[in-house]
Amino acid sequence: MKVEKQYRRTNLLQEHDYYYNLQDVEEPVLFRDSFPYDQVPKTRFNHRLVPMYFPDHIWITDTTFRDGQQAMEPFTVEQILHLYKLMHKLGGKNGIIRQSEFFVYTEKDRKALEKCMEMDYDFPEITTWIRASKNDFELVKKIGIQETGILVSCSDYHIFNKMGLTRQQAMDKYLGIVKDAISYGIRPRCHLEDITRADFYGFVVPFVTELMRIMQETGVPIKIRMCDTMGYGVPYPGAALPRSVAGIVYGLRFYAGVPSQLLEWHGHNDFHKVVVNAATAWLYGASGVNCTLLGIGERTGNCPLEAMVMEYAQLVGNDGGMCMEIITEIADYFQKEIGYVIDPKTPFVGSAFNSTRAGIHADGILKDEEIYNIFDTKKILNRPVGVMLGEHSGAASIAYWINTHFNLPQEMCVDKRSEMVEKMRQIMDSSYAEGRNTMFSDAELEAMLEKVDPESYQRFRQIK
Repeated sequence: MKVEKQYRRTNLLQEHDYYYNLQDVEEPVLFRDSFPYDQVPKTRFNHRLVPMYFPDHIWITDTTFRDGQQAMEPFTVEQILHLYKLMHKLGGKNGIIRQSEFFVYTEKDRKALEKCMEMDYDFPEITTWIRASKNDFELVKKIGIQETGILVSCSDYHIFNKMGLTRQQAMDKYLGIVKDAISYGIRPRCHLEDITRADFYGFVVPFVTELMRIMQETGVPIKIRMCDTMGYGVPYPGAALPRSVAGIVYGLRFYAGVPSQLLEWHGHNDFHKVVVNAATAWLYGASGVNCTLLGIGERTGNCPLEAMVMEYAQLVGNDGGMCMEIITEIADYFQKEIGYVIDPKTPFVGSAFNSTRAGIHADGILKDEEIYNIFDTKKILNRPVGVMLGEHSGAASIAYWINTHFNLPQEMCVDKRSEMVEKMRQIMDSSYAEGRNTMFSDAELEAMLEKVDPESYQRFRQIK
């Protein structure tokens, strides 16, 4: 298979005489040197470096309503519709959030999907995930979905130990399913489950090469989703397969001939690497990264969509037309309407992510917020920088908290010399004199303000 068209940007002659045949082993290859089950997995290096290949276009895809909600109480139809609308706004006119993935099995799933389809948005395009059965293909076709995900587990942990198949049997089964999807007029998205524990050259590359052959024969694009199911992927240069994210992306592009626009990374956060792994996939040639809102998902969760919005802006150098302040609206909706608890320290969405409690930091914030704030969070996320009040907080900090917590307009801002601020400071000083040694929460401060000046408190609440 010729793949030189992928490398037109290099202007160099490129070898492409690599072809890997399926290695139909008798016993499963479980990479015990890297994955000894009674120990923490080992990161091994072979010092083989692959070149970065940042795609011409990158984007984000979403699986909140499929993979995400499997780990929490299912959303209602109304909640799915509202979140889908917010994702559309967040993705902006250029559709940086390109697709959103849905289940279709229950009546509620189908109703939610139909409600979202009625919005007739170009982005996010609605896709599905199904079992490999004739009934499911017919269901997707009837609904009018153009693309669906198909599970094609690729590690021997799954092929041998879960499904009881040989590699050849698994490959034949998967290729038949893909052909069935195409026969129904549906674009297949192949979920290569557990790719970071798979025999890359013995199974993954030969299998994907056959998928690309089917794509060439039929003219139907076949998307490859690289699923880091257990979060084993690592972003380190020179790391060995199967854990190397760069190696996986490069290998699928170079050896299997998959164009960047058909490569998508799907990671989990078991080892705290979900964001950096997704960014690494972008850097080495995958156009898509698959995420969920707030990173919801089983075990440690999926890649947070809002994190990749920020990664996009940092790597590309602009926001791509996204409306980033919607991130705050999404977080508020999850907490107030869905009842989801966000850790206060969660970047970009936690209540304390841009708040400082150290006295010296608070002093710096009051003089120039840029000293201790990562960017203009008020402008970009509609989240003014906050100050948490404690034993060493002075009147200026209290006034600042009131003004920012209630988002008061300039003409209503409270001065640090006001009576209400002085009364709050006295209550706080008394609490610490009596032995308190913790910061005051926002709820405590609201109750304190209501006590010292109930009229102003009610007026401020109306603004907030």
